[in-house]
Amino acid sequence: SNISEQCLDKHLAGVVAHKTALIWEGEPCEGQQPLERKTFTYSQLHAEVCAFAEGLKNLGIGKGDRVALYMPMIPEAVIAMLACARIGATHTVVFGGFSAESLRDRILDAQASCVITANGGFRRGKILSLKSAVDKAVAECPCVKSVVVVDRLGETKNSSYRISDSSFSATKMMSGRDHWSTDIQVENSQLPATSLPAEHPLFILYTSGTTGKPKGVVHGTAGYALWTNLTCQWVFDIKQTDVYWCTADIGWVTGHSYVVYGPLSTGATIYIYEGAPDFPDFGRFWRCIERENISIFYTAPTAIRAFMRQGDQWPRKSNLTSLRLLGSVGEPINPEAWEWYHATIGNGKCPIVDTWWQTETGGIMMSPLPGVTPLKPGSATRPLPGISVDVVDDDGTPVAPGNRGKLVITKPWPSQLRTVHGDPERYAKTYWSTFAGPQGAHKDPWYFTGDGAFKDADNDIWVIGRVDDVINVAGHRIGTMEVESALVDHASVAESAVVGVPDAVKGTSIYAFVTLKNEVKQSPDWSEDKKHTLARDLITHVGGIIGSFAKPDHIRFTDSLPKTRSGKIMRRLLKDVATGHESLGDTTTLEDVSVLASLRQSSDDE
Repeated sequence: SNISEQCLDKHLAGVVAHKTALIWEGEPCEGQQPLERKTFTYSQLHAEVCAFAEGLKNLGIGKGDRVALYMPMIPEAVIAMLACARIGATHTVVFGGFSAESLRDRILDAQASCVITANGGFRRGKILSLKSAVDKAVAECPCVKSVVVVDRLGETKNSSYRISDSSFSATKMMSGRDHWSTDIQVENSQLPATSLPAEHPLFILYTSGTTGKPKGVVHGTAGYALWTNLTCQWVFDIKQTDVYWCTADIGWVTGHSYVVYGPLSTGATIYIYEGAPDFPDFGRFWRCIERENISIFYTAPTAIRAFMRQGDQWPRKSNLTSLRLLGSVGEPINPEAWEWYHATIGNGKCPIVDTWWQTETGGIMMSPLPGVTPLKPGSATRPLPGISVDVVDDDGTPVAPGNRGKLVITKPWPSQLRTVHGDPERYAKTYWSTFAGPQGAHKDPWYFTGDGAFKDADNDIWVIGRVDDVINVAGHRIGTMEVESALVDHASVAESAVVGVPDAVKGTSIYAFVTLKNEVKQSPDWSEDKKHTLARDLITHVGGIIGSFAKPDHIRFTDSLPKTRSGKIMRRLLKDVATGHESLGDTTTLEDVSVLASLRQSSDDE
């Protein structure tokens, strides 16, 4: 089987071949009018994918090779993913907001032989210089033999983009390594899809772990293709007549499953938008919906809360009556945001599918079914048909309704992750060792999600967030270790600890406690101004190492951190300090109680 056939070739025999597969809108605009729009029929998208795939093949890339993508949200990002799938190359998409260092780490872990990127992309009116980040990353990646560059900025005569922007310098291309995508594409290619085994690795996607080193989650082909297709039909009630918009970037699993593979396999029309939701103003998304008659809209609670803060005036300026179904993804949605989304965006008429799933699950695991399940603001309600989940205590015993426990999946499912790339031990330990079995009458191990949850009196499930050292910021999973390592990488920092605290828009924001090296604190010119400047520097430093989405919102300098007698940082107490709660619970293992008292007396430094 080959997923590119499921998304493209199977539609070519009938009328779907000539219907629109993809509509794209670029960010640049004049006033409120977008300057760029592209559309592709299924037949045209098939031709583009074949041309790109044969070009990759001519570079020596084939079945089993790994290809890294570092792209803006442009049609070529979708085309490149499908082209990799067509030739059996395993893609690893790295979100364009990640730093060059993060990109390097992922390329090296995957041992990618090719990187596909663009000379730039647009975000809030500025050009993101993706190619220079690739150059910096690839300089330390001997495994990379070729870099394919899409000309998003209209530098070359063959570019299909024409944006006159003189603010960027000409893209540096390394002879023999770098190729413009238009130079490798094979026109009129009819390249057949490579026949692949059902378990062939379709992609590796890196997700934050508790150890600081991102995990390369590996997904297969057939089970993943089946589940993304089925869930699109069940959860979104998707029809070939729908114009469907999932706002996720392709760098995240939602972009893989519910921008590209799932919806295209159903023959619907997908819409993608390159830029920021608030550029040039907070009406951008609503104008997109009106302009393109979007019928299904799938976005994150963070975005919904940001829109809610701006008030109803923006959505009211647009006609949103084309919408028939709304979705939420990435983190639990609070009931207030749910109600606003339902009333203001859905006009009180559109069902909301509040979906729970993970990078590791490959597709939606729990969600109300539109027209079937009674909607309950804030609850993902029930598992989908064929999915077995439970909420259990540490011994694997199901907890009573209303009691908090750990969310587990008790039976296999088609789109589950197959392994962690290059690290089967980590795969076994992270996901299967917590409930290794037997649990009561259950002999097999259970998959531990890392999330806490409870069931209500109706047996509906409410997910309450991570129980491990992973912080969910605006739907991005960020390991506390990653941020702590980035802070300690700064020359002034001796030690750090980060926790997640509630945030009205992002859901959770990052709060960092930082201990400075003695020479910094004891320096004669150390002052309050220096302190504030250093705090700002540290925030920028983290952004440079990981990506801007991982920047702490708060920095607090402290002489020491609360630790157990064995030297473990007590993050639970730090969370209490950060949120202003009086610490309840056990502090008997605390090595030095005075540390807690001095922390309470200090305040944020940035």
